[in-house]
Amino acid sequence: MTRLPTWADVVLVPVISLLLAAIVSALVLLAIGQSPVEALTVMVRGALMSPYGWGYTLYYATSFIFTGLSVSVAYHAGLFNIGSEGQAQLGGLGVALCCLLLPWPHWTLALAGAMVAGAAFGAAWAAIPAWLQAKRGSHIVITTIMFNYIAAALMIWLLVDFLRPQGSMDPASARFGATVALPRFHEMPIIGDFFLRYTEAGEIKLNAKGQPLYQQVPANVSFFLALLACFGTWVLLWHTRLGYMIRTFGKSEKAARYAGISAVKITMIAMLISGGLAGLMAINNVMGASGRLLQNSAEGAGFIGIAVALMGRNHPFGIVLAAVLFGFLYQGGAQLGIETKIPMELRIVMQGLVILFTGALDQMVRMMLAWVFRARAAA
Repeated sequence: MTRLPTWADVVLVPVISLLLAAIVSALVLLAIGQSPVEALTVMVRGALMSPYGWGYTLYYATSFIFTGLSVSVAYHAGLFNIGSEGQAQLGGLGVALCCLLLPWPHWTLALAGAMVAGAAFGAAWAAIPAWLQAKRGSHIVITTIMFNYIAAALMIWLLVDFLRPQGSMDPASARFGATVALPRFHEMPIIGDFFLRYTEAGEIKLNAKGQPLYQQVPANVSFFLALLACFGTWVLLWHTRLGYMIRTFGKSEKAARYAGISAVKITMIAMLISGGLAGLMAINNVMGASGRLLQNSAEGAGFIGIAVALMGRNHPFGIVLAAVLFGFLYQGGAQLGIETKIPMELRIVMQGLVILFTGALDQMVRMMLAWVFRARAAA
């Protein structure tokens, strides 16, 4: 098959895949008697055309960046980590214990401690399947899937029997103290100005004390941590000796072994980093948005991370773009359920189509483009 130019592989293939997913989504909407134009208008307006929409879109994107990076690091080592969901839930446990058990005087110190705890718990949960793969030959896909269900059951047991406050019926931990609350976008200097609330006359809304009112959003400072994680992952994989060993092992295990690279060592290290990145996701939703540990705190972001990594070509920059796209689908899909008769579950269909065309049918798009480039070269 004709090798595609780099620009076509990186840009053209994902764009065509997205267009195909959009076309099929439009056909599904027409089949149920709804207008694709109306649906797109509502999604764009609800996810991108207001501070409220952007606040939620970037909140979802933050979680997807962490889990996308988690899948990507393992992928570069030739490992398919489908356990980011469970690792993120265990990361939430680490963050919750850190915030509940230690008296933090300021959110900056609490953030540093929670990052260590979340990453450590996520890495520890990934270490077991990694060891089973490296030492016992158990397939990483099977073990990580199984550990997702074990993590879900474990979290329910801990929340109901140990972390739930006395007299509460809600399977959730106690709320964290005020000193560990992370600044949200509407509370930050400069950034907060984008979330001011205005009257119909275009004037800033004021409270009874004459202070400006802000549109409250869940997006918080962890978004910038996610971007730093992207930069750190890029440096690790492409500019360090360890990253070279990980990528070499992922390309050819036999060649890596011949070069003296330990399969056990690389498998363990790659999965520990992968699990740690998934665990860091809890900074966003557990510490930043909820302020407590909830049942199913990962909210499916671990599974979405697989699609984000695939669509982002397992490159940190591509993962950021793909995460924002899926954040748009999440928030825009929620707006569909509010403003139209289109079922909110349609966003799951759209996500599935994006995954289908960017993942399973990716090779089909490449073959089509290869035929076009070959025909042009022959002309």
